[in-house]
Amino acid sequence: MRHAVAPAESVENNYFAVTNLLKICTHCERLSKKDLGVRIPRPLGNGPSRFIPEKEILEVSKVDARTQSIFEDAFAALGRLDNISLVMGFHPQYLGSFLRTQHYLLQMDGPLSLHYRHYIGIMAAARHQWGDPKWLNGLDEAPQKLQQLGELNKILAHRPWLLTKEHIECLLKAEEHSWSLAELIHAVVLLTHYHSLASFTFGCGITTEIHCDGGHTFRPPSLSQYCVCDIANGNGHSIHHDDSLANQELCGEVEVLMERMKQLQECDDEEASQEEMATRFEREKTESMLVVTAEDEECVPSRDISRHFEDPSYGYKDFSRRGEHVPTFRVQDYSWEDHGFSLVNRLYPDVGQMLDEKFQMAYNLTYNTMATHKDVDTSMLRRAIWNYIHCMFGIRYDDYDYGEINQLLDRSFKIYIKTMVCSPEKTTKRMYESFWRQFQHSEKVHVNLLLMEARMQAELLYALRAITRYMT
Repeated sequence: MRHAVAPAESVENNYFAVTNLLKICTHCERLSKKDLGVRIPRPLGNGPSRFIPEKEILEVSKVDARTQSIFEDAFAALGRLDNISLVMGFHPQYLGSFLRTQHYLLQMDGPLSLHYRHYIGIMAAARHQWGDPKWLNGLDEAPQKLQQLGELNKILAHRPWLLTKEHIECLLKAEEHSWSLAELIHAVVLLTHYHSLASFTFGCGITTEIHCDGGHTFRPPSLSQYCVCDIANGNGHSIHHDDSLANQELCGEVEVLMERMKQLQECDDEEASQEEMATRFEREKTESMLVVTAEDEECVPSRDISRHFEDPSYGYKDFSRRGEHVPTFRVQDYSWEDHGFSLVNRLYPDVGQMLDEKFQMAYNLTYNTMATHKDVDTSMLRRAIWNYIHCMFGIRYDDYDYGEINQLLDRSFKIYIKTMVCSPEKTTKRMYESFWRQFQHSEKVHVNLLLMEARMQAELLYALRAITRYMT
């Protein structure tokens, strides 16, 4: 591409005008005399996340050799590092598992063609208004076979407990454009992958990539302390507030939580009856309905996004709203470990193993720390978070005491969890900052990994159970 070159006199005048406003490095000084007139986009956001300071994210790869290695491999494969990977880099073990799984789903041998896989990803992301609206012209223009997937996509994303074997039968026994079981398993895994990834993206405040709409601007920078190239790469001013006073006010938040964990561990010997355990689950499920998401406002998607899915007004609704009742999904009757894993692995070889590794990685990941405290067993807290998410979807573990949830998760945390899992597009920075205010950003990212994987497994359980019932 040829660039317009300004006359020499104009270049000199512009050069002195610019240097009066901005500091310019030697490299950019040379370029300024040659390539004036070229519009260079710069990111609207300041770093990979709107919620997490850029400096903290970029420091991770400098101190962790494994993260650096994973970043290098990702860059070699894709030619860039996306913002999601940069934020996940806080936890390199998980990031490696995530990238391997995503690459296999999208690129390696499988039942679905490559273009079908990517379109299904677009359909899934669009349910939460996530993605570039210019991708495609809309679901109406897609092949009929993909259009038939719209109902499954809608139910899985917002009310997976409504999925039945009849929905599966409609796809597998369509007179034309029917799906095979293997294709359907691949599609279900892709849909749940991108539904849950949307939760992580909004939950961590991931900024839009610079090459996408809403991710860049051509307006000239107004800062005076950086070279133009620094600003174009997102290295502009970041405002740092002195949180010392706030930290003093919050002093003891972590200690109170640790004390509650200790007390619950000491009470483990006092087992409740099965009837009491069931009552506590129903109570927690009912209370979860009272937790509002972003003031429960209705969010109407733009036409550009909504054209990629059916029924834009269809969203998450609580089980008992308007008198609806949904039977409890008992993990004792159908679980990922005993049923879902083998079904996926049989129809889509190796993927069940990859998903299981990813679930286990998120669930068991620990550094035995809580904020500034070390040598802490966090298993009880991780289990409470995971089981609370499944409880919101009606999924019950018979051996878990749901009374622990109210002891370990406060209301602000529950609001964040429910919003991020059920209506992630409504997540705000205020919500992110309102829970666990003394904890590190890396710990909050870990929470988001737990929420993402728990949501994906919950959707998969309902879909795989429906497929199993159809097969039997």
